[in-house]
Amino acid sequence: MYGILDLSPWQVVIATLVLTHITIVSVTVFLHRAQAHRALDLHPAVSHFFRFWLWLTTGMVTREWVAVHRRHHAKCETPDDPHSPKVLGLRKVLAEGAELYKAAAADPETVARYSHGTPDDWIERNLYSRYTWHGLGLMLIVDLLLFGVYGITVWAVQMLWIPVFAAGVINGVGHYFGYRNFESPDAATNILPWGILIGGEELHNNHHAFPSSARLSSKPWELDVGWGYIRLLSWLGLARVRRIAPEPRVIPDKQQVDLDTLRAVIVGRMHVFARYTREVLTPVSRVELCRSERHCRRLFRRTKRLLARDASRLDAAARSRLEQLLAQSQSLATVYQYRERLRELWERTTPSQDALLKSLQDWCQQAEATGIQALERFARNLRGYSLAGAPAA
Repeated sequence: MYGILDLSPWQVVIATLVLTHITIVSVTVFLHRAQAHRALDLHPAVSHFFRFWLWLTTGMVTREWVAVHRRHHAKCETPDDPHSPKVLGLRKVLAEGAELYKAAAADPETVARYSHGTPDDWIERNLYSRYTWHGLGLMLIVDLLLFGVYGITVWAVQMLWIPVFAAGVINGVGHYFGYRNFESPDAATNILPWGILIGGEELHNNHHAFPSSARLSSKPWELDVGWGYIRLLSWLGLARVRRIAPEPRVIPDKQQVDLDTLRAVIVGRMHVFARYTREVLTPVSRVELCRSERHCRRLFRRTKRLLARDASRLDAAARSRLEQLLAQSQSLATVYQYRERLRELWERTTPSQDALLKSLQDWCQQAEATGIQALERFARNLRGYSLAGAPAA
């Protein structure tokens, strides 16, 4: 009646959480970081275990999942995004996330265009891709044998885990509510506290800022469970990390803006922008706009996102509020304009490397001559930016 293991109800709950945890680790480490973004290489035995486990617990085909996810990054927050809550509405993505994934995966053009580099061996072609529902049936039989009458519930939870947390919470809430460490050109957010349940995938803004990074955490207090497993596999010789998010280093004695500086600014632009908001926009807005401490707290909550956000992501009403805000202070308008000029460095596609370097040198020189202390200090520090000793991009 209670299966081979003969577990108590609480023991069944714990076993279910362990099984679903293996599934989310398989998704975040294998499907997402290793396959979709090539951020790490896994030992063939580890890769095959993940493929087999996902066949049993999700029925997802590797090439289809990878193709849909890569299309999401390529078309993020546009009508061609398979599951953007900004386009389709949060309720639809939460309620129909699995259906949206299936519709995108059924598009042969999407799969052909975005699935390159995924497994295409005999077992993939003749078992995992061909008999997607057979793995789920086998999992049901195993659950019934192990847990008896509880097995149906265990299996149902396993079947719902990815549709609810990945297709719903990450694709929906992770583009709607939460906090942002970086102003990535989309609506991705970090949501807490879900780390144990979804393996680090809750750090979605960090991921969209640095898609090819094997590590999703950015702040010391952010928990990336998937990265912990990657470190363990690396220590065992079963994984090799290819890329993690680069963070520029500041060399104190470095005064010359050279090609190393330019590369550090462009490659680490998300960090540069975050520091500019923290070290320039925030203190200048407080000095220029605050009348009292209480007024400053209210003002900070209203204006921080407005000032930090990419202008292209502002609607007409937000742009109007921003213009009114900048009109109140020439200094604030100046530092905002310098932020936009800095952004242009990595948005340009035609200038030569020498032209970009000259633009950065001019930016630093002119920023240091504005008479705005926070901007001058930032520009001096920017001269010392370097990727020497920084993680590989």
